[in-house]
Amino acid sequence: MSMTVYKKKKLLLSALHGEENQIPPIWLMRQAGRYLPEYQKTRQEAGNFLSLCYSPKLAEEVTLQPIRRYHFDAAILFADILLIPDALNRNVHFKQGKGPLMQPLDPKEEISLDLKKLNDHLSPVYETVDRLKNSLPQDVTLIGFAGAPWTVATYMIAGEGTPHQEPARKWVYEHPEALERLLNTLTDATIEYLRQQVLAGAEVIKLFDSWAGSIPGHLFNKICLEPISKIASALKQEFPDLPIIVLCKGATGHLEKFSQNADISCLALDPETDLTLAYRKFKDTKVLQGNLDPLALEIGGKALENALEKCLEAVEGGRKNYIFNLGHGIRQHTPPENVETVINYIRKTA
Repeated sequence: MSMTVYKKKKLLLSALHGEENQIPPIWLMRQAGRYLPEYQKTRQEAGNFLSLCYSPKLAEEVTLQPIRRYHFDAAILFADILLIPDALNRNVHFKQGKGPLMQPLDPKEEISLDLKKLNDHLSPVYETVDRLKNSLPQDVTLIGFAGAPWTVATYMIAGEGTPHQEPARKWVYEHPEALERLLNTLTDATIEYLRQQVLAGAEVIKLFDSWAGSIPGHLFNKICLEPISKIASALKQEFPDLPIIVLCKGATGHLEKFSQNADISCLALDPETDLTLAYRKFKDTKVLQGNLDPLALEIGGKALENALEKCLEAVEGGRKNYIFNLGHGIRQHTPPENVETVINYIRKTA
């Protein structure tokens, strides 16, 4: 299948700054990952997942792979949201079939933050960003990212991913002071981590709060909104023109709160969000990103085409204040040709 490539300017930056485009920019969460055979080869070369994240040469290569194959409008730094806990001496490791593991956090523990040690540990990530700044095509935007404090905290508390992150949810009620200390530490660490990414060359920042939907509603502001707002505010004070994208999965009911934050440029929407309603409500004040169901992408065929059609209808063609993306990351068994189908559809139909 031949691909239609539309390239004139940095479409993602253009959209994030409120400009109207002939077609919406397109990139996909986890566009560099396990569904690509070239990624699997590089992953084997690295030996293990963390070694891949900490190898500037290999992390650069993995970030570039989907750009070479699909000509996306943006590349997102290849890293992991748990690199900050690793830098905080939580002994993060990944086990096949089990996912991320680390030393579970005791509520009595104090997590100290030494910014020099943090940056020394994460310096390979900054080097990767610097390499990408020079190796990406000139019309491709470079996105840096981090996990939001709550989502990172859920893994630190349990030592692994659990159903609905229940151990962290228990801390909300049993150890609120310890949780607050942890969130404050992670917020400060995340500000510095993202700051260094921008200094190294990241043009856009994205925050992922993948477990925002597990927060009790009456505590959402304190646990999710306030830490993210503090991070965004700190970055915008130093980098006033920096676009910031926020994804809070499972928190559709709180979009209004984020829409009122002037430091946040773009609301990334999960698959459960009604894109038509969201676009009608927020299109004049925020850029929206999303929200194709990753399962539709994996299935492909008519189901995928129907979902794409509905998506573009919802955003009135997506020429203003819209970025095409998934509602979450590409699934492992997604056929690479389905991604090609999406790109051709968006660039030919929009």
